Amino acid sequence: MAGRRSTPRPSGALGAVRMSAGQWVACAATALAVVVSLGGYGWYQGIVGNITTTQVDTTWDRPTSVEGVMNLLIIGSDVRSGENADYGEAEGERPDTMLIASINVDNGAATLVNLPRDLVVDLPACEAVEGYEGMSPHSGMINSAMTFGGIGCQWQAVENATDVHLDHFVMMDFTGFKDMVDAIGGVEMCIPEPVDDPKAHLVLDAGLQTLDGEDSLGFVRSRYAQGDGGDLSRIDRQQEFMGAMLRQVLSSEVMTSPVTITNFLGAVTDSVTTDDELTVDTMTDLAISMREVDLQRIQFVTVPNGQHPADPNRLVMSDEAPALFEAINAGADLAGGGEDGGGESEGESEGEAEQGPAPEDVSVEILNNAGVDGLALEVQAVLAGEGYTVTGTGNPVARFPEATTVYHAPGEEAAAEMLAGSMESAVTEEAEGLSQTLELVLAPDWAGFADGASSAPEVSVTDDLGGITAEETESAC
Repeated sequence: MAGRRSTPRPSGALGAVRMSAGQWVACAATALAVVVSLGGYGWYQGIVGNITTTQVDTTWDRPTSVEGVMNLLIIGSDVRSGENADYGEAEGERPDTMLIASINVDNGAATLVNLPRDLVVDLPACEAVEGYEGMSPHSGMINSAMTFGGIGCQWQAVENATDVHLDHFVMMDFTGFKDMVDAIGGVEMCIPEPVDDPKAHLVLDAGLQTLDGEDSLGFVRSRYAQGDGGDLSRIDRQQEFMGAMLRQVLSSEVMTSPVTITNFLGAVTDSVTTDDELTVDTMTDLAISMREVDLQRIQFVTVPNGQHPADPNRLVMSDEAPALFEAINAGADLAGGGEDGGGESEGESEGEAEQGPAPEDVSVEILNNAGVDGLALEVQAVLAGEGYTVTGTGNPVARFPEATTVYHAPGEEAAAEMLAGSMESAVTEEAEGLSQTLELVLAPDWAGFADGASSAPEVSVTDDLGGITAEETESAC
């Protein structure tokens, strides 16, 4: 079922809202977390009015949009023409950096999920459009879709891989990123070791220093001369830079300098491309909803991943990824694990704590006999978020019950009862020859999860997935 676009609607009449210069800069500072990673910044078209827009045909079968959540596809373009020709030759245009910025307009939180360019996913078929040859469906690196099918193909590829509805895209090139950094006077960074990376045009001494636009671009693009030379360590440095830039803007003279504000917004909008439905009204809505900057509510995380089984130089999403994307779709608060979740209560005895299995000890295969496309994947996201190990999804080949059934191997009755108890309607049955602890067959009577069970995975970006907030900093200097 194709999704629909949703526009956040903060309370109050937009026409009656007047924001001070300080509030606008606070909004801009929040948005820096979105744009720094060679991303783009589309919120202030009404101020400068020179953003390039493009029409995107989003007529494929799309995930459903989520009211109150705005998801932006942020792209740092690797195009090497015009003013970007100094950064080497590369065929076509491709994302050098790509992330999903999920903004909850109700609670003012933002989660930025980096998608490594080494990530291999199932890519969709894309028709040839002007300037692009198109492609057939195949397995490939996630950022290659743009090379063959343009921004529309890249948009579709990300939605297909994540099942997250993307409301808009924003793209910026190398030159625009440099100008943006220079407009705020550079960014102070701690460089733990000297860096010499000819490919990134970067030579830095060790120590605390202020990076100008050129050096900042080299720092966030540098790969082979820092860390282990992999894309994941490069993303870690990009996230570190995002936080440093955001913190610096909030504590610097940018907040009180109209000239700096104007230069910054001008640098951003000069080099940004967005879809034509990212209107001034939408930008204003977002700016208003994000005007109170809370660094703890801005989080950076790399999509959970592991080594590709057929290529050690490539990555695939891990079992934790669906839970993250499902939580984003549900508008869940990903800021922390909370103080009440999990663990043994103060009055719980050791014997009581040991009763029954834990989800982490249970493996389950999910089979869809309900006649609802995608249902097994939705259930997988919830169960993975609860801690179950999902060994696979698909359609049944041996058992076709009319009622949703949890099949279990001999001796696994307790695990089956635990899983069945989390659902509105499910029965258990013993079955011989299971290759995992449980087999869940979803039937036409599927009624969802029981009250009190998670309707969305409970996952914390910082506690569970190794993410960081914009407030956090670890300095080696």
